[in-house]
Amino acid sequence: MSVRIALQLHPQHADYSEIERAVREADSKGVDVIYNWDHFFPLYGDPDGKHFEAWTMLGHWAGITKHAKIGPLVTCNSYRNPELLADMARTVNHMSGGRLVFSIGSGWFEKDYEEYGYEFGTAGNRLNALSEALPRIKKRWSEINPPPIGDMPMMIGGGGEKKTLRMVAEHADIWHYFYNPEKPDVWFHKLDVLNDWCEKIGRDRSEIEVSIGLDVEHIDQADRLAEAGVVEFTFGLNGPEYDLSVLDPWMAWRDSL
Repeated sequence: MSVRIALQLHPQHADYSEIERAVREADSKGVDVIYNWDHFFPLYGDPDGKHFEAWTMLGHWAGITKHAKIGPLVTCNSYRNPELLADMARTVNHMSGGRLVFSIGSGWFEKDYEEYGYEFGTAGNRLNALSEALPRIKKRWSEINPPPIGDMPMMIGGGGEKKTLRMVAEHADIWHYFYNPEKPDVWFHKLDVLNDWCEKIGRDRSEIEVSIGLDVEHIDQADRLAEAGVVEFTFGLNGPEYDLSVLDPWMAWRDSL
């Protein structure tokens, strides 16, 4: 299985023209996947700085990219009705010629909820809502006309051991979690928990790809993580500069495999 290099463009503190430039550059550079995130306000820096909405942006990315897969990392289940979200994803799937990665999580950024009028509730309630939404999304994809085309994998982000990793085992094609090189045992433990859930429910763990978020400077971890089964390495870049040259060592490592 080949390794993928993924870029998460943080859609904050930049004009949209700067985001578009970075997307076009990443696609021409050979980046395998280009993600944004599903928030309404910046996550760091000026809390009221420039920011753009995820799914509208993905519709545009579908038309300006030719090779890279695209997707949200991750879309928040709380912000849209599951059937509507399924339809939105199917539409971008068609617009991109089947290059959408449907990535989803339960949501966590309280300011988004408060400012846009969603009920924040508890982490447990948000996870329960995600568990209810996932089969509804899949059901809508099986009923909608026309259905999704090509390979539209479902990625679930998170590391909760009682609920999230069980949902990964039940529904996901890809699992995404952040890797901290200073605490590697945490990530390897989560992987063991996922393996256990797959065994309990009878899912073949090899059907689930492993994606991680990592800081670009930790290329010394690359071989170890690839040997552990990681197939997608994701790196975040903030605006407005979006200096993609920091990915060059990772692209060279990918190409050397």
